[in-house]
Amino acid sequence: MSAPNDGAAAGDAGGVAAVDDRVYDVLGVGLGPFNLGLAALADPVDDLDAAFLERKPEFAWHEGMLVEGATLEVPFLADLVTLADPSNPHSYLNYLRETGRIYEFYFYERFQIPRREYNEYCKWVADRLPTCRFGRRVTDVRGGADGPFEVRAEDPETGETHAYLARDLVVGVGSRPYVPEAFADLPDADVFHTASYTRRRDRALDADGIAVVGSGQSAAEVFQDLLERQPDRGYRLDWITRSDGFFPMEYSKLGLQHFTPEYSRYFYDLPQPVCDDLLPEQDLLYKGIDPDTSDEIYEALYERSIGDADPDVGMIAMTEVEGIEPTADGRYRLRCEQWQEGTRFAHESDVVILGTGYHRPTPAFLSSLEPNIRRDERGRFRVKEGYGLETDGLDGRLFVQNAEVHTHGVGAPDLGLGAYRNAVILDQLVDDSPYPVDRDTVFQDFSAERFVEKSPASKLARTEPPETPSTSDD
Repeated sequence: MSAPNDGAAAGDAGGVAAVDDRVYDVLGVGLGPFNLGLAALADPVDDLDAAFLERKPEFAWHEGMLVEGATLEVPFLADLVTLADPSNPHSYLNYLRETGRIYEFYFYERFQIPRREYNEYCKWVADRLPTCRFGRRVTDVRGGADGPFEVRAEDPETGETHAYLARDLVVGVGSRPYVPEAFADLPDADVFHTASYTRRRDRALDADGIAVVGSGQSAAEVFQDLLERQPDRGYRLDWITRSDGFFPMEYSKLGLQHFTPEYSRYFYDLPQPVCDDLLPEQDLLYKGIDPDTSDEIYEALYERSIGDADPDVGMIAMTEVEGIEPTADGRYRLRCEQWQEGTRFAHESDVVILGTGYHRPTPAFLSSLEPNIRRDERGRFRVKEGYGLETDGLDGRLFVQNAEVHTHGVGAPDLGLGAYRNAVILDQLVDDSPYPVDRDTVFQDFSAERFVEKSPASKLARTEPPETPSTSDD
């Protein structure tokens, strides 16, 4: 790997940097876990010149949800590299070894690790990789049929601009907190998304009443944290969701086989209308509440209710929050409908915490390439099986991370498939990739053809060709 540099000299504040002669083999935009994992796997590849750009000054992963006691929803083996290369020096186990925590983890005896430590592990990896450039907010990407991509980036603190050239790009399409438009204009000190919970928690703890809206894992973790602190603060705590119930996420071993390379390939081969019908039916494979979190919440409520005590908690499902409006006395009125009954009611609270999920908008810096990017009839990226976008008129390839749920299935945002996706991308970037592209990794078959192929007692039925209409006069 070539010695690192910025790919361009920094320009004057607000000016445009001059582009040097260096052309990177691949440039990553965004340094969440997926592109950081790609950087870690690319690190020992000698014939790949790479750089990765991130607008933040250092690695930070969902820092507003690093709640004490919260764990990853996947095993520690789903780190940045292990499922592609267990011997990689950037593994979680090597992080423990290098930071003197290996025996502490040995006696910890848990597969799911604290989310705060996962964040520390990723910071450790990022600090070790010379290809990672922080303080680089990509503002524009241009490219054509006759040359490499030109990427412009700006230092958010100084305004200095930098320019990079790259043959191929890998864009980490990061998630953004989704706040329904009806709630967007409310004071964010009192009505805020779970993504900023730890930064705004002190305000919530001083309130007389708190409402949590939503029933995914983030909402459940916020509710659990507030439930634990409630006896010391004395606030009223309510939990409202439009979902059918406070249901656990599917976490059985057989159910988890949907988060595998086999299922991604099977899903990709399905007709797109079938994929679109299937995804809403699979919500509890990647949404819902971790079963342990659900158990702990119930156990806390049970303990709190002993002796006919009142835990001062309300929970209601099947209830849509249609609007939130300030009241004259400084509170917030939630206009609600229990949609199964068709009953409307109002609920007042001092603080409202929105567990309304995330979305993945197209990054603004891709606007210059929009004429070259092919989309489906619903305006979504057309993504190839190898995670490259279908494009027209571009010499280089444009890969995406975590923008392909509609084409590759529920495993797209799962940390456990990150190393596999990066192995697939690296297999296309270098002639002799050191990482295998895994196949046949689970017991279940998803396609009938694959099942029949391995089963001596099965065979595919022959499809009879349609009858040709007779042309005789009879």
